[in-house]
Amino acid sequence: MKISFPYIGNGPIAFKYFIEELGHEAVVPPKPSKRTLSLGTQYAPEFACLPFKIILGTYIEVAEQGVDLIITSGGCGPCRAGLYGVLHQKILRDLGFKTRIMVLESVKRYPIRFLKNVHEVISPVGTSWVKFARKFWEGWEKLKALDETEQLSHEIRPYETVKGATTKVYNEALKLIDAARGLDEIRAAKEEARQKLLQVPRDPSRHPLKVGIVGEIYVVIEPFANLDLQVALGEMGVATARHMYLKQWLLDNTGNGEEKISKWARPYLNEMIGGHAIFSVGEAVMYAKQGFDGVVQLAPFSCMPEISVKGILEKISRDFDMPVLTVFLDELTGKAGLQTRLEAFVDLLWQKREKKAAARARELEVRAI
Repeated sequence: MKISFPYIGNGPIAFKYFIEELGHEAVVPPKPSKRTLSLGTQYAPEFACLPFKIILGTYIEVAEQGVDLIITSGGCGPCRAGLYGVLHQKILRDLGFKTRIMVLESVKRYPIRFLKNVHEVISPVGTSWVKFARKFWEGWEKLKALDETEQLSHEIRPYETVKGATTKVYNEALKLIDAARGLDEIRAAKEEARQKLLQVPRDPSRHPLKVGIVGEIYVVIEPFANLDLQVALGEMGVATARHMYLKQWLLDNTGNGEEKISKWARPYLNEMIGGHAIFSVGEAVMYAKQGFDGVVQLAPFSCMPEISVKGILEKISRDFDMPVLTVFLDELTGKAGLQTRLEAFVDLLWQKREKKAAARARELEVRAI
């Protein structure tokens, strides 16, 4: 079968490897572009959020290439993500495409359904469950390598002495990991990528601002959706961190990691309201307690869970004296306007840090007297 998948962050590199190793032909979607978004916007319902439109545009682009099956993830709760697969499938059918969409629901919530879907994928090519498990582990290692390499790039970028140097090396590192086959090669490629990034010329004397990124998973992870916000902040000398990577999302959906974040959120939000609301709140509290200078919330325009979170983040901001910037994203959001908002937010954070430093200095002087 010709199999494809949504485009999100660096995930396609790992997804392609896994599908090919199972014996199918992997069709990697084009990186999201203006055409992708235009297609999605044209055929999506007016009320649909930005991730829905970008993903729909991606599905149309791969359906045009004759893809037989698209494998995607599901969702639960009040968030409309749980309906994505059904609506996307109906739209593709209405447009005359025969491409089928398979929704892999959470293995933690629907283990039998998940196993049935997996069997449907591996049985046509005669892949055994043992081979599936082995190749899944290799794909998992590749996904970990991709996420950890990206995370390191965000840690290094605020210290780079030549603007854009980190991004250039990072793109080379992705090619290394993409080319690796088998566990040994994947792990070696990850280490080589790490060493290349550590060789980027840096100024260790800098003390950059620290900003946490929270919000809905797609717009947090996919650079096209957030207009490369994390890179933009890094090149402005801001150290950014985010909890939500594909690796972490998979861990959370198998019962590992979710409880810790939920504990951080409970004083402000103690029940599931859909999407990644619990995570957005819990991560914001976590960053505040870790001494971060600020938090940026990324949310699709009209996203109910993140709209609810916005009000909660305002209280967290007051309680911890930590500025929060909420950015709602849709097809009309422009890079220049976002850059201006980020620059103003960063200026605010620097002023706040300087005021805190001056206050501490005065306090020390008083104590000395």
